[in-house]
Amino acid sequence: MGVGRALMLALALLAVASLPAAFALVFCYDEILDRVVCGWSEWRDRRREERTIARLDRAVEADALTRDIDLSELDRADRRPLEQLAADLRRIGGQRLGGGGRPMIWHGALVQAYDDRLRLACRALGITEHLADLDGVDQEIERVRVEGVLHAAGLALPAARAGHRQRHR
Repeated sequence: MGVGRALMLALALLAVASLPAAFALVFCYDEILDRVVCGWSEWRDRRREERTIARLDRAVEADALTRDIDLSELDRADRRPLEQLAADLRRIGGQRLGGGGRPMIWHGALVQAYDDRLRLACRALGITEHLADLDGVDQEIERVRVEGVLHAAGLALPAARAGHRQRHR
């Protein structure tokens, strides 16, 4: 009979100790249920997004598109940041367009520096350019084409004439 009483006493103490948890469960059941439902919904949405991304990767063969890209090229220490190249292009381009009254040698050096920055920006974005291969009017046409391609890639450059905005689309 002593064992039965000890067991009964242990069960009574367990019931009294778990009474606050039972009250919390009764009074907060809606919040607990809401958290469980929201967690399950977020997991389901995340899983659906992962499946959609995997399907899109298979559809466009994303691995085949990025297989030839050398990411170590982007981490070189001598590579200038694209933001700095864009600032240089805007500064030099503005001087190139509004450089009236300067000697021809100065203007030629400015155009050469502008072309160098255009080549660096094209290399950074993986755009093909032929500025070094051409001269004269062909080089001017290539410069306008490269400016248009860079503008389409999101790099805002000075307009062909001072005071006008670039309208490449």
